Amino acid sequence: MKNFTDRVAVITGAGSGIGRALALELAGRGARLALSDIDEVAVADTAAHCEKAGAEAKGYRLDVADRAAVTAHADAVAAEFGQVNLVVNNAGVAVMATVEDMSYADLDWIVGINFWGVVHGTKAFLPHLIASGDGHLVNVSSVFGFVGVPSQSAYNATKFAVRGFTEALRQEMLIQKRPVGVSCVHPGGIRTNIARDARAPEGSTPQQRSVDFAKIARTSPEDAAKTIVRGVERNKPRILIGPDAYVFDAVPRLLGARYQRLTALGVAAARRFNIPLGGL
Repeated sequence: MKNFTDRVAVITGAGSGIGRALALELAGRGARLALSDIDEVAVADTAAHCEKAGAEAKGYRLDVADRAAVTAHADAVAAEFGQVNLVVNNAGVAVMATVEDMSYADLDWIVGINFWGVVHGTKAFLPHLIASGDGHLVNVSSVFGFVGVPSQSAYNATKFAVRGFTEALRQEMLIQKRPVGVSCVHPGGIRTNIARDARAPEGSTPQQRSVDFAKIARTSPEDAAKTIVRGVERNKPRILIGPDAYVFDAVPRLLGARYQRLTALGVAAARRFNIPLGGL
């Protein structure tokens, strides 16, 4: 996909962060936009800004964990826009807790959005992407889809799962000669609200998590959006965002399983000296 003019792009989690920035980036490139988010007000605001930029855009309230709702959404978008060319399964949340302390309710919540949301979006829109004759699917994982990190086991589980699911799907599209490119995105620290909105242990305030995360999140959502678009244009199987993403990708390659002990020691030392780790 080299040209986005008049292509229909579907983006989940478009009310803020990477999703919002990606919508605005594609609006500037002439795409027609079907935008969704659990926050109806936020996604309506994103759609309004895209329309001001001259794009056709519509906002939808959507819970990606609801399979029936996502399936109905895909059919509605295809009927209203006439086709679907690009789908970005971006909606995501975080849980900050050890395995010992984590509740099943929080685990169900994050798996429902981060993993099942990607599966639902992929399954619902894949037939439409194939029918377009020139489709592209983007699923957003994380650098935590490369390495396990203390207090991030639930997030790790979902992002490793997204990576495996997406890489297998890309191979299936190649084997079956389907006209659909598939990319898995691995953002590093992006200045979004994910840490603020995470479910975390008592005593961890949204404000403090935001402050701590801002100290280690060096990449803007706008830069992330540009990187994703370039990756789609080049049909890259893996899109890394930010310099830290390249570090996270390299560490397990270089160290193998030894990285786990080094990470544990590093996190323990940071906590001892009150060094912020963005909620880790």
